Amino acid sequence: MSDSSNLSVDSDGLTPEQRLEPPNTRLINAGIATIHDMETLRACVAYENANQGRVQILRRLEQRASDIRSQDD
Repeated sequence: MSDSSNLSVDSDGLTPEQRLEPPNTRLINAGIATIHDMETLRACVAYENANQGRVQILRRLEQRASDIRSQDD
């Protein structure tokens, strides 16, 4: 049975897998840059931790979380 985070689709219509598993890094960066809410970001972090665990991607997600938090202030 697949992880439920793979099935979670945000308002942009992309799953965490679609955001974090494209064929090149520019598309990964674009997928992360278009995350606009913490729920989507958490789903992507959960997906990355469960599947690849790439430190560089997790750092980008952490930076995006900081950006989202600062926009909320």
